[in-house]
Amino acid sequence: MADAKLVVGGQKPAKKDKKNKAAVDDGSAGPLELNPPPEFIKSRLELFDRLKKKYDEDIAKKPREQITITLPDGSVKVGTSWETTPGDIAKGVSNSLYKRSIVARLDGDKLWDLDRPLEQSCKLELLTFDDQQGKEVFWHSSAHVLGEACERRFGCSLCIGPPIDDGFYYEMALPGGAAVQQTDWAPLERIVTDIVKDRQRFERLELSKQDLLDMFSYNKYKQHIISTKIPDGTSTTVYRNGPLIDLCRGPHVPDTGRIEAFSIMKNSASYFLGSQDNDSLQRIYGVSFPDKKKMAEHKKFLEEAAKRDHRKLGREQELFMFHDLSPGSAFFLPHGTRIYNTLLAYIRDQYHKRDYQEVITPNIFNSELWKISGHWEYYKDDMFVINTEKEKWGLKPMNCPAHFLMFAHSPKVYSQLPLRFADFGVLHRNEASGALSGLTRVRRFQQDDSHIFCRLDQVTSEISDLFDFLSEMYGLLGFTFKLQLSTRPEKFMGQIETWDRAEGMLKEALNGFAAGPGGVSWTLNEGDGAFYGPKIDIKILDCLNREWQCATIQLDFMGPENFGLEYITAEVATAKPKQDEPATEATEAKTKEAQANDTEPANPGASDGEPKKGRVIKPLSPGCARPVIIHRAMAGSIERFMGILIEHFAGKWPFWLSPRQVIVIPVGMGFVPYAQEVKTILKKERIFVDIDTSGNTLPKKVRSAQLAQYNFIFVVGDEEMRGRQVNVRYRDDTSTQDRGKPVLLDEAVAKLKGLLADRGTYNPFPSAKQEDKKAA
Repeated sequence: MADAKLVVGGQKPAKKDKKNKAAVDDGSAGPLELNPPPEFIKSRLELFDRLKKKYDEDIAKKPREQITITLPDGSVKVGTSWETTPGDIAKGVSNSLYKRSIVARLDGDKLWDLDRPLEQSCKLELLTFDDQQGKEVFWHSSAHVLGEACERRFGCSLCIGPPIDDGFYYEMALPGGAAVQQTDWAPLERIVTDIVKDRQRFERLELSKQDLLDMFSYNKYKQHIISTKIPDGTSTTVYRNGPLIDLCRGPHVPDTGRIEAFSIMKNSASYFLGSQDNDSLQRIYGVSFPDKKKMAEHKKFLEEAAKRDHRKLGREQELFMFHDLSPGSAFFLPHGTRIYNTLLAYIRDQYHKRDYQEVITPNIFNSELWKISGHWEYYKDDMFVINTEKEKWGLKPMNCPAHFLMFAHSPKVYSQLPLRFADFGVLHRNEASGALSGLTRVRRFQQDDSHIFCRLDQVTSEISDLFDFLSEMYGLLGFTFKLQLSTRPEKFMGQIETWDRAEGMLKEALNGFAAGPGGVSWTLNEGDGAFYGPKIDIKILDCLNREWQCATIQLDFMGPENFGLEYITAEVATAKPKQDEPATEATEAKTKEAQANDTEPANPGASDGEPKKGRVIKPLSPGCARPVIIHRAMAGSIERFMGILIEHFAGKWPFWLSPRQVIVIPVGMGFVPYAQEVKTILKKERIFVDIDTSGNTLPKKVRSAQLAQYNFIFVVGDEEMRGRQVNVRYRDDTSTQDRGKPVLLDEAVAKLKGLLADRGTYNPFPSAKQEDKKAA
């Protein structure tokens, strides 16, 4: 008998008989919910009630002591441990504050249920839906409400139900392997409406691992999570609302009545724990809000976002395509390639201006490189690995190790720094097929990737230049951005003194930028830096005020260590030469000492019989120092950035970036030769120009050009041909859509050349009405 593919859970159900497909698809058929309800609900509630009674008796025995609760304004409230709740404090201020509050935050970092008694003195904040953490708790509670509705309708086995960026989802296995249908949405929403009206309280209960296994004995998915995620002898919590009891750390809103607006957005198939080796499950996505006005605003936002969807506009404008024979890899069509190459050309102009040196590096490397860099341990599963000639090779998922090899290729002197390597090399990451999404999540992409090798005393000035780069590039494209400094995490590499100095330099650069003209304020994100150095996270905001993570600036102390990178300091460069022999002996001694002391494996994730090797750190040569590396990208993935730009501009590209800049329309076939001449002249100036020689009427030609989003329409007829002129219509100015005064062809070409050189967004051909206004 063949081995089952399933890793968690057993055999998959047999496929349904096609004759019964119609009945299965009609999700609205039959009763709203199961009656009687599934047997596991009754037994689960009985166990909960028994354990909750004992838990409440234990809490009642806790000593009651006076505690102080400090509010954000500095005021102090007095309460009683194991009795006073954050909700009591909120009600003491006003009932409206309690109703607006979603969850409490204690001592700056610990989230706490509003109706859960405080255990000791603390600093207390009350978070609303407008706070990010408050929103996440609200959506997590909404996921539980959705889970209850699904259990009541399907009798399903629930898996996980987390909040996500734009709402929440719940994942589940329906009896018999059935699928959720769109016709199930309305019945589920009706059940949710009843749950909200019932104002079911969220009750928290701490249980041992064994009690958890007993409570969820009917659910193989929960059993797996409990068995693998919860250590023996420990405990965790469940939350109950109505008949639902779910494995959950919480916290939650006080009751389901808080969820006044709820909507199911979509459903899809998924795999348990994200692995296609496991059971196929059903996933239902939803969104919710504390009032109906916010839901209406959200749906309006979704309508606008749908109009701007880069996948839709990419098809309509023939920019790119995908194919099943290379999933996750974009095929850029001619017009999309124009935009892609124009973006790269702009970035290359910035590189020339800012003294970057562009390099080209290989696409595939021996696995030893990735073991030295540390990526083999963390990224191996996300890499495309190739076995050839009895060795493992990997397509590069990032450029940094290749740049490190380049830096180490020849000796470097302090005066050569900073050294800025830039690379548009093709990268590959083995993203899960279910995670692929248009241009924003792909497997094959290019980055505007760069690594700056500099001295520690140069970090501040380099960061300042990067801020200038950010402002110029994002300003040109109409983006604003946010800055966040992420500092030393608990597990880090290097000396605290070096970290403190580096963080101080980043703060100095951030403060200088914030104080300057057009500066942006920044926030602190303590403890969230990379293990190899602090970083600045940059999020851009598009025209819909959506946040996108594109740019990054990271300091790296680990790369130079792992690759033995060094440069000759000023002291040695200006000193008299010394004998080589003692220096060589000293170097050999340091090398032996380092090898003896360093036992960290270079490939902790090694498998398949690979021998583990000790990581050898090359000691510094006498008179040398390690460079600091700044990892930086402005656009990040060019593919992803293009997807963002398509939605940001809604397909209405600015002239300099547009793949369809000018179309020439002859009013009749007799004027086609002159139209061809105009096209030839514009094409020589590297302007993307087309000509409409179809037999359509002039109004239809103009309308087609407008729908195709050409920036300028040049109409030519008898008057224009005799005077070597063009009649100009500008896409973004409605006052130029009617026939106006013709413009000399030479003047039109000169103005377009200027607009292109300026990368401008203005109209160089003002209408007669506008000129009359100026004259007046």
